[in-house]
Amino acid sequence: MGEQDTYDVVASETPYQGRFISLVVDDVRMSDGSVARREYIKHPGAVVIVALDDEGHVVLVNQYRHPVRARVDELPAGLLDVPGESALDAAKRELEEETRLAADEWNVLVDLHSSPGCSSEAARVFLARGLTAIETDFEPEAEELTLTVTREPLAEAVRRVLAGSVTNSAAVAGILAAVHGRATGWRDLRPADAPWPARPRI
Repeated sequence: MGEQDTYDVVASETPYQGRFISLVVDDVRMSDGSVARREYIKHPGAVVIVALDDEGHVVLVNQYRHPVRARVDELPAGLLDVPGESALDAAKRELEEETRLAADEWNVLVDLHSSPGCSSEAARVFLARGLTAIETDFEPEAEELTLTVTREPLAEAVRRVLAGSVTNSAAVAGILAAVHGRATGWRDLRPADAPWPARPRI
């Protein structure tokens, strides 16, 4: 990247600070020297889990998502909202809380910038295998009160992705990446603690 490709923030404000996300407005000096205003959501990042059982079924959760006014089929996932918690530990926690499952084998499947045009969110999608049921004292709240958990063959999940009935971006990426991973014997998987330079810092 050449010197002319630098983009410097010359002013910044945060007109809204929420519980987990905030709205940031930056004045950015563009590559031609002009200054442009850019608005975006500052996001703590997320972990997503493709939990695959020994029969080749993927675990899906379904819950209400208010911004789209609909219940949505997704992969187990959660925010990186605990300071100092590793992405892997967050993924293990979210899998346990949402599905009451633990996994013996973890790898990184893919890393995503979920919507880089309007959000700083980065998501790491893990592959979890060797699933076992566990007991947990996690108390769901809000949308999680009506969250449901199902399993379906990975091939059926792919069919629904292509049919447009699974639209969550991380679920689409994770399901399709899992198909490629399985077809190639998981040879390209990174270790669960692989570096993640794009992870947002809270």
